[in-house]
Amino acid sequence: TEDGTFTPTSSFNVEYLVVGGGAGGATGAGAGGGAGGYRTATGFGVTSQAYPITVGAGGSGGTSNQGTNGADSIFSTITSTGGGTGGRYDTAGNAGGSGGGGYVVGSGIAGQGYAGGLSNTGTVYAQGGGGGSSAVGVGFVGSQSGSGGAGSTSSITGSSITRAGGGGGSATIQGAVYGIGGTGGGGAGAYSGTAGTGDDGIAGIVNTGSGGGGSHSGNGGAGGAGVVILRFLTSGNTYTTSLSSNEWT
Repeated sequence: TEDGTFTPTSSFNVEYLVVGGGAGGATGAGAGGGAGGYRTATGFGVTSQAYPITVGAGGSGGTSNQGTNGADSIFSTITSTGGGTGGRYDTAGNAGGSGGGGYVVGSGIAGQGYAGGLSNTGTVYAQGGGGGSSAVGVGFVGSQSGSGGAGSTSSITGSSITRAGGGGGSATIQGAVYGIGGTGGGGAGAYSGTAGTGDDGIAGIVNTGSGGGGSHSGNGGAGGAGVVILRFLTSGNTYTTSLSSNEWT
């Protein structure tokens, strides 16, 4: 959950899960932010050398227009690209591991995530959701804003956990309905002036790499920071780490 160094003292194989930081949602009839890139595999060989690990930060939510992209997460040669921030009814979503929603959608990266959903340029301003690691962000349908794309499920920690969902699109008070966050930690979009949701988009859950929700008249939700998880099963493997708080079990 933070930057550090993993140093095996022998050669063995690991399973990895590397999730980039989620992007922030936009404001001013803003779309949802895309999830960070999601990469996982088994049988990755490591040797007795230092492997720097970078955990990508989540992007900030927009305060007057778009937010910012999430940052990349890196383990060895594996880079998961940060998510692309959401656009608006008049602004394209950014590309990223998964792309942000917008009137032109941000693209995702093959093998890491999916594109965002389309926003409405009409008076209702129903916005698209950000892309998730396993599905595209949902575009507007009439006055319904799009939900964030679904994340992906892994049992690398021993429990089944879903991560890297896209943020939901915002809605106006003109009869539109805000978009929910994608499964895996995506933040919901805000429905301007409605009790219970407020004007600010909801942030993506920390260390899931999920996107933040869009806002109409408040601030976009921040993206959730990413995560790097390593797992190895055979006995006798030893290592050191620069982080006393990040011990493998």
